[in-house]
Amino acid sequence: MDEQSHAFLKSILETPSPSGCERPVQDLVRARAREFADEVRTDRHGNVIAVRYPVDRSTKSSQSDGGPPRIMLAGHCDQIALMVQHIDDNGFLYVQPIGGWDMQILLGQHLTVWAKGGPLHGVISRRAPHLMTGDERNKVPQFSDVWVDIGAKDKKDAESVIDPGDPVTVALGYRPMRNGLAASPAMDDKVGLWVVMEALRLLHGRPLQAEVYCVSTVQEEVGLRGATTSTYGIHPHIGIAVDVCHATDTPGNDKKQLGDTRLGAGPVVFRGPNINPHVHERLRQTAVEKEITVQLRGVPRATGTDANVMQLSREGVATGLVGIPNRYMHSPVEMVSLDDLDQAARLLAEFCLTVTPEHDWTP
Repeated sequence: MDEQSHAFLKSILETPSPSGCERPVQDLVRARAREFADEVRTDRHGNVIAVRYPVDRSTKSSQSDGGPPRIMLAGHCDQIALMVQHIDDNGFLYVQPIGGWDMQILLGQHLTVWAKGGPLHGVISRRAPHLMTGDERNKVPQFSDVWVDIGAKDKKDAESVIDPGDPVTVALGYRPMRNGLAASPAMDDKVGLWVVMEALRLLHGRPLQAEVYCVSTVQEEVGLRGATTSTYGIHPHIGIAVDVCHATDTPGNDKKQLGDTRLGAGPVVFRGPNINPHVHERLRQTAVEKEITVQLRGVPRATGTDANVMQLSREGVATGLVGIPNRYMHSPVEMVSLDDLDQAARLLAEFCLTVTPEHDWTP
């Protein structure tokens, strides 16, 4: 992986971006994108849009089909998190989830409350097992059964530094692993964001026949919201979402239902009703021609990714989905292969270079 690109990956993983509070990481995206894009803008929803135009700027597209094809590449920058809902008389915080959490994974985690005066360290826990009844020990707790302890003396002390609505994340941190793997919270989907911005870097200085919109979307974890608005605004002909997908190379997975997806075996190219067959075939053809190893996977329904709403925007978008295999999704220890990220970025960049106004994406 390119050294500066690797540094960018670590920086976005170590910067908070709970859904609805993405500004800190979007500032990093804007700074990075300005090095390689012809234009960088942010819409009212908070999506960052970095644009590369064809060599002949006189053919810059309007919202009609009279100009060059418009390609949208999307990776969401938001991460699952928590939100402060209540502070009790003793200064303990009660939280609710932003996105989907497994409570059993959260218990005992170190957290960061992103408060108005700066980050505050906290821990999430419940009563010690010695003090529980047998039924309590065997029961998965609800969010009302656990609390966040920031070391406050009482409610007044906690309220002096924290407001209801403050976002909370697990303690962020990038950790390299053996064999080119890495673990971190929020791999979902900052690796997809990274792939899209790395494709922008790889396209820098190379002639295009299409307009390419590299988008860092917001609020995916709470309903695919940023992709909905940014796709409507861009009005692309082709849209490719990049998100994580479940790696099944760990114990206990049923490959008969989930498929055989491995870390380090390349990005996943999806097919199914959410995917335009021409986009799928061109991605596969590009992978063969450029000697990029990919894995294939079918999804027989709408995907739970930005590709879902991209496909349904306006009169319809020719949509593709590229997945980054990810172990332990929606946990503080999500794990990916850096080589899969590199190969995914290459695949997107080379795909964009093949698109011309002559292509018909009608199924």
